[in-house]
Amino acid sequence: MGQRIKVSSPVELARQADALKPGQWVWAPEIAPQGPLLIYVDLSKQIATVYRNGVRIGVSTASTDKPGHETPTGVFTILQKDANHHSCTYKNAPMPFQQRLTWDGVALHAGGLPGYPESHGCVHLPYSFARELFRTTALGATVIVSGNAQHPVGTDGGLTLICPNFPVL
Repeated sequence: MGQRIKVSSPVELARQADALKPGQWVWAPEIAPQGPLLIYVDLSKQIATVYRNGVRIGVSTASTDKPGHETPTGVFTILQKDANHHSCTYKNAPMPFQQRLTWDGVALHAGGLPGYPESHGCVHLPYSFARELFRTTALGATVIVSGNAQHPVGTDGGLTLICPNFPVL
């Protein structure tokens, strides 16, 4: 299920987002209740961040591509949504709250979160976070995937944000 950390302000969200452990997430859509949605998946940090109207409203740990099953990078749109999807490729494996990014099987969905990359190319999210995200998104929402899961970036430095509410790409 994962563990939600409740927050009520952008500052509190940022503070909690920096300390997430596998399966944890923060969600505060009331910070920016309207506007266009953008989901940014950082493969290097195994983190998914949700922005509405340019303001960060949610952050979750993620698990992406294990070696040999890379998650593609780039700019995607949500092509299809299915709350009760099952994989056609991997033995009918459940993919709750699936949001398809590519027609060849890459999607955002609830899945395992061991603290390292272990998916077959999808973006695994905590179950409850995936449910909230599924409820919030619409077909055509933008998803940006960047970084490299096989070369993680530590959270103790190295990357400086130009604008604290939007990722450096």
